[in-house]
Amino acid sequence: MFEIIGIMIVGILVGYACRNQKMAFLSKAIMIAICMLLLSLGIVVGNNKSILNNLDTIGWQSFVLCFGAVLGSVLLASVVYHFFFKNK
Repeated sequence: MFEIIGIMIVGILVGYACRNQKMAFLSKAIMIAICMLLLSLGIVVGNNKSILNNLDTIGWQSFVLCFGAVLGSVLLASVVYHFFFKNK
């Protein structure tokens, strides 16, 4: 856990130090990294028989959790917009 937080802090410091430089390659590198992470996640899920055997149950639970998270985010964002950003 501390390694992840440390890596994030190092990234913030590097980003802060390089904030005036143009880094057009960075968005492409991030997209490649995300695709590689998704590929490795798919490989791990595909090799796990327990997940594949319970995919119908896990799928519904994931859908409900995802829907609740999106709904909560939209509701909270609308409340924040209404109280802080809406012109009166």
